[in-house]
Amino acid sequence: MKKNFNIAIVGLGQIGCYLLNELNTKKKDILIKTGKKINIVAISAKNKNKKRQFKINKKIFYTNPLKIVKEKKIDILIEAIGSSDGMSKKIVEIALKNKIHVVTPNKALISKHGDYLAKLAEVNKVNLEFEASVGGGIPILRTIKESLATNKIKKVYGILNGTCNYILSEMEETKDSFANVLSRAQKLGYAEPVNPKLDLNGYDALAKIKILSSLAFNNKISKSINLMEGIENIENKDFEIVDQLNYRIKLLGITELINNQLFERVHPCLVKKNTYIGNVNGVMNAVILNGKPVGESVLQGEGAGPGPTSSALISDLCSILKGDISYPFGISTLLRKKISKFNISNHLCSSYFRIEAKDQPGVLSSITKIFALNKISIKNLLQKPNKKNKKASIIIITHKNIEKNYQNLISNLIKNKFVLKKPTFIRIEKV
Repeated sequence: MKKNFNIAIVGLGQIGCYLLNELNTKKKDILIKTGKKINIVAISAKNKNKKRQFKINKKIFYTNPLKIVKEKKIDILIEAIGSSDGMSKKIVEIALKNKIHVVTPNKALISKHGDYLAKLAEVNKVNLEFEASVGGGIPILRTIKESLATNKIKKVYGILNGTCNYILSEMEETKDSFANVLSRAQKLGYAEPVNPKLDLNGYDALAKIKILSSLAFNNKISKSINLMEGIENIENKDFEIVDQLNYRIKLLGITELINNQLFERVHPCLVKKNTYIGNVNGVMNAVILNGKPVGESVLQGEGAGPGPTSSALISDLCSILKGDISYPFGISTLLRKKISKFNISNHLCSSYFRIEAKDQPGVLSSITKIFALNKISIKNLLQKPNKKNKKASIIIITHKNIEKNYQNLISNLIKNKFVLKKPTFIRIEKV
């Protein structure tokens, strides 16, 4: 049995550098845990001379990662570039075809090409491990694949983006603006300094939801989007209002089966203050699984950053070193199926509306009439006038209704002469 494993790390950003240092300092620990010795024989990044936090061995440095596979005997490749296509896909594809195990935290790559890459891994009898792609250091994927392998999972949901959770938590606590809190998040390293769009618009969380869906329901990765909304349009006044109504605002990723149809979505939600998910704050992630016979299981931890991500990467690495050859998505690609999509128009929920309108006679009756015409029943109504500018915030909590009617309602409200801008619309999630 093989005792020595040669490892290559491709991508020396924040995660790649942290991981390299961890592997260099914890070789003995890995040997004790697995009985296997690791040798880092190649590292790769675009710039050899870039200043990094610790000294890089330039003797094993490659600016072109493709040369590593040709020139070095590699057992395990760790891909930490981070894109869904380009070199990320190419180097992983080549490695798998050359019977090299792959470990990656790349959610964009797996959510887009996971089916194809998993099939390559199976054909070549090597591992494709991606625990770090969802939830940072939270062992959520292995929990679904192994610990809950025989459970029938009905729903998986949670807070899957630490950046958004930090921003929403800070806006609620400090009463500061979205722009100011985002700036703080960038300075603290919680948000991308140049372009945080993929976190804020929900894309990051949706990629994770697609991976969770595939593991939970044994389906092939879905190519279409049910619903993806971000947090960019949430304002301070929304936090003040929902606090009075005993709610908090959270960006949730949710996947579930409804009548054997797959419903994947990411969007801001109102959740009750006394719920578990309502009390997960800051950069923390939390994932909740509803299954049978296990019931409800909760996993919580830091969802991002080099430390938690490296922890998950090393966990995957140790699994390979122990000789655990497993299917990337828990079962063979031949057994994974394509599940039809749930029609979001039929999604049933209660909702929160904040409507900015002129403050004059006839406004309220005009707006409530539009709700009635769209067959939407009002549960609670608050009016907060601003006498200085002759405007008013009209807050409405609805009884349950379908998405189709809500979207028709919004279209009709925008056309109303009293309404000043597109209403803020947040779905209420019962968790």
